[in-house]
Amino acid sequence: MVFAAVSAVTVNAAPGPMTFKVDVAKSTFKWTGKKIASSHWGYIKLNNGMLTVSNGAVTAGDINVNMNTMDCQDTKGEYGDKLIGHLKSEDFFGTGKYPSSMLKIKSLTSKGGNQYDVKADLTIKGITNEVSFPATINVKGTELTAAAKVIVDRTKYGIKYGSGSFFDNLGDKAIDNNFELDVNLVAMGEAVAPAAKAKKPAKKAKK
Repeated sequence: MVFAAVSAVTVNAAPGPMTFKVDVAKSTFKWTGKKIASSHWGYIKLNNGMLTVSNGAVTAGDINVNMNTMDCQDTKGEYGDKLIGHLKSEDFFGTGKYPSSMLKIKSLTSKGGNQYDVKADLTIKGITNEVSFPATINVKGTELTAAAKVIVDRTKYGIKYGSGSFFDNLGDKAIDNNFELDVNLVAMGEAVAPAAKAKKPAKKAKK
C-alpha cells in the first residue's frame, strides 16, 4: 500500500551489505482518506518486508501489505464496519481479488546532509506506478527505523469511486483522489555472507 514528508537518513552501520527484516509487529502502515467535509484513518498490517543496506546506504527494499487487515480507527461499530467493507469492495481496493499491495524501492538520491529522495514502485490492484517521497532512515548497528509519508493518487490504480475528476454533481460526497500513507518501519539486520569463490580445479600431476 504504501505510502510526502520524510527528512533525513542517519546511518551508523558496518560498511558491508546487510539485510534487514521488517518487524511487522512493531511497524505501522497508517492510511488517511479525505472528503470535502470529513476524513477517516486507520491501519493496515504488513505481511513482510526486507531492506538492504550497503556501504551505509539503503540500496533496495520490498514492503508487502496485507490489504485484508485494513481497519478504521476513527469510526467504530456498524458504520465503521460498513466503511471498511466498502473500502475492501471492488469500488475501492478489491481485496478479495487483490489481497496484497507492494512497495518496492528503486533508488535513493542524496539531497545532502543525509537527506534522500526515494523512488519506488507501488502496486495496488495489480497496477504499478512510480511514487516519489523523501525519507528518514536511521540505522544503528543491526536495527533500522524508517518513517515516510507517501501521497498516492488512487485514480492511477483504477479507483475512481466518488472522484470529482470523473463524476459530476457529487457535492460534499466527493472523495479526494489522493490518500496518505504514513509508514513507520522497524527492522533488524544481519550481515550478508559474501559469495563463495569457485575453487580452481586441481592441477594434474605431470607424468
